[in-house]
Amino acid sequence: MSCTQTILDYGLRSIGIGERLLPRSDFTLCQQFTLIGSGMIWNVYFGLIALAAGFFLAIALALGKGSRHFVLRKLSEWFIFLFRGSPLFIQFFFAYFSFLALKGVSPVFNPFTSAWLGAAVVLFFNTSAYSAEIFHGALKSIPKGDLEAADAYGLAGWHRFRRVTFPTMLRLAWPGYTNEAIFLFHATTLVFFSGFPAWQQRGDALYYAKYFADKTFNPFVPYPILAMYFIMLTLSVIAVYGWIGRRLNRHLPQEARRHFRRLPRLAR
Repeated sequence: MSCTQTILDYGLRSIGIGERLLPRSDFTLCQQFTLIGSGMIWNVYFGLIALAAGFFLAIALALGKGSRHFVLRKLSEWFIFLFRGSPLFIQFFFAYFSFLALKGVSPVFNPFTSAWLGAAVVLFFNTSAYSAEIFHGALKSIPKGDLEAADAYGLAGWHRFRRVTFPTMLRLAWPGYTNEAIFLFHATTLVFFSGFPAWQQRGDALYYAKYFADKTFNPFVPYPILAMYFIMLTLSVIAVYGWIGRRLNRHLPQEARRHFRRLPRLAR
């Protein structure tokens, strides 16, 4: 079988398109690159869904933690503490069996026992908690002069938050939030090794890498391939978030901007 045919057969296998049966013997390098790359579709999906939804919940939690209202502040603090204080693997485990129990109560919870939704919910809550702590720290770090200047211009309430507080908080938090985005994509490898099963062997990149390592008794081929894919994904995240970071800082003088490198510094 040619490499082109292998890509056509297995390139989208992780989402149920193409060849259903996995190769059983005579594994080629092309098969390993293709199937592990196919599994990356799930890692990107989980990361994008959790980041997109978690950003808004993180902002709400950060504001709640800094709120003067006791109940709102405590609810935010305990949510952040719960998901930052417990291992992500355990969160997957308890979430899956909780959804199984709720499935017996109402069929509404049936989709939550599948990784595409249940695991995405766990990652959504987890990254929201970590991001909320980053945003809360940035909220507390806003220079008082900026807020006093907003008061002097007559800005208050929602207008001050939209024009001064939120943009400054986002600008200060962005480097830390970039790291959280990278860690989240790496954490997606835990999904199919926790409670959520891979239906019809449609797993993520680590699932296929482990499959080849178990079959060939040689982990030094599939795992470096997996690492290469995640390095490429990390560089993509750095590029996108770096561009956003430069946009957030574009109004500042050149020497006052927080510099975002397109590539990580390899030597000091």
